[in-house]
Amino acid sequence: MKKIIAKSGHANYLIDLESVTGNHVIADEPAKKGGGDQGFSPREILASALAACTNATVRIFANSKAWDLQDVTVEIELEEVEGRTIFNRKITFEGNLNGEERSHLLCVANSCPVLKILTHPITVNTNVVTPVSGVQADVQ
Repeated sequence: MKKIIAKSGHANYLIDLESVTGNHVIADEPAKKGGGDQGFSPREILASALAACTNATVRIFANSKAWDLQDVTVEIELEEVEGRTIFNRKITFEGNLNGEERSHLLCVANSCPVLKILTHPITVNTNVVTPVSGVQADVQ
């Protein structure tokens, strides 16, 4: 199971995100929403996850086939229209690739794990934890 811990300090909306592997990312809201614009907004982080996963998935596959993929650029535009979320994804493959290889790389891009998560049903389970005398207790 992947685990991320988000902690906020005293700065408005500035969030330190930490993974179980010890990596850190800063999230913040734009100034127009009261934040300090010191990091990606939560929506930007969501779009970034899809972009990074697409890019890495394609690169890993191309490397395994020793294809001449010199660069991959993935652009994600996140839109919310009439209660729907739309990810517009544009992928550029640079290198000496034929049409069949490019088509195959698109299929590989469509199998990236984050895309699968986003396109399958999602459940969010939430528990509120309240510290009690220095001991944490679950509140249902």
